[in-house]
Amino acid sequence: MRIICLFLTILLFSPCAFADTKDWKVAKSTHFFVFYQNASADFIDRVIERAEDDYNRIADALGFIRFNFWLWDNRARIYIYDDKAGYQKATLQPGWSSGSAVIKKKEKTIYSFINEKGFFESVLPHEMGHIIFKEFVGLVNPAIPLWLDEGVACYQERSRRESSARVLRQAIKENKFMGLDELFNFNSYRLQYNLTDSSTVAIFYAESVSLVDFLIKEFGKDRFVLFCQHLRDKKNFVRAMASVYPFGSIQELDAAWQNSLRDE
Repeated sequence: MRIICLFLTILLFSPCAFADTKDWKVAKSTHFFVFYQNASADFIDRVIERAEDDYNRIADALGFIRFNFWLWDNRARIYIYDDKAGYQKATLQPGWSSGSAVIKKKEKTIYSFINEKGFFESVLPHEMGHIIFKEFVGLVNPAIPLWLDEGVACYQERSRRESSARVLRQAIKENKFMGLDELFNFNSYRLQYNLTDSSTVAIFYAESVSLVDFLIKEFGKDRFVLFCQHLRDKKNFVRAMASVYPFGSIQELDAAWQNSLRDE
């Protein structure tokens, strides 16, 4: 199975600062500081325009009301490295990573590099999806499985939503499809460092976005927002799910989701 995928990562805590801001140029917009080295002015202008558009679109798409606006010193930061080598040296990300986000209580930062082909269509909306979602449900919340976090982020990428069905059909055909129980076993360390099979990583992302798409399409955006609120408050996945959706167990959600795939 030949699959071309753009892989992205999220970091909740960073052991050290990736960039010394004194060595960077900076452009400012309403909600963002954009730090860059040798990127063209046209490229940075486009970064700002797309970042502002994504900020509003993603919050609206998820139904999240922005109470904590990214203004003044609370603006998000975007670092654009000159090339992939500089990005990976600074962030220590694995070779397949094209973008990453650091999310702390008083810091929200996106890292990528010039000429990443999927930056505007994938990296930027994906990492912003991580940040907005984490701010809503809590930075450290044991109720949030990795597949839900990645599914919400991937949901912001139109191309990912459109390609996931093809990836899933191929996975089913090759008997590589993973049930929901297996998805719950994924964690960030396993995804970033223990998996050498790119097709398994691609299937994980495709199934994650498929699950989020199923919940939103089948039951509506308002219920999904309520589900996220219960995840934030109850900090228990099954209890939050049962409070909003007609599923009393993970197995019931899994069955409903897989039935929907057969109907497509």
